[in-house]
This record gives sequence, structure tokens and C-alpha cells, in this order.
Amino acid sequence: MNPAIVTDAASLALDLEPLPADQVVEGTPATGHAELTETIGVWEHTPGTSTDVETDEVFVVLSGSATVSFDDLALEPIELRAGSVVRLTAGMRTVWTVTETLRKVYIAG
Repeated sequence: MNPAIVTDAASLALDLEPLPADQVVEGTPATGHAELTETIGVWEHTPGTSTDVETDEVFVVLSGSATVSFDDLALEPIELRAGSVVRLTAGMRTVWTVTETLRKVYIAG
């Protein structure tokens, strides 16, 4: 048995669903994800602005662009683009402003 997992994360088909209204700040963003393992997956967010409460995760942006700001911390907003590597910690309250559909590979936990 080969324990390796190989996928083309950039072109993996994802089922997108509109975000709940209480998370939408502007636009009509939709998200989708595919779990590759219990802690690794691919996630996508279409243009628009939404809020989230984060979990512990590290991610690499594959494509798109966005700004992530932090509601409850004295942190500067971060600009995301292909190649960005980010670590978020559980409980961070964030606002995602996606200007070009954002796709990332994440490791959570």
C-alpha cells in the first residue's frame, strides 16, 4: 500500500456554497473545500468580504488575492497572493476581503 497522497490542488474541483448571511460583509462570496486527510485540505473563497473565527492552521496560497484583517488583535492586515505562507491561531477573528478568487492548501490542527 502506498501511503502517498497526490492531487493537483490548483485544479481540484470544489463544490462552492454561498456563505451564511451572518458571515457576509460585502458581495456574495462562496466557499468550498476538499479534505485530503483529517488535517490537510484545499479551500477556495470567491470575491467578496466575509468574517471568520480561525482555527490553528498553516496555509499556502495557490492563486488569487485577498487582504486579511484582524478584528481583535493589534495586527496589521496581511496581503495574500500566490506563494504567501501564513499561520493563523485558534480564536483569531478575521475579515477576509477577496478581490480575486483565492485558493489555498491548508494544514489544520
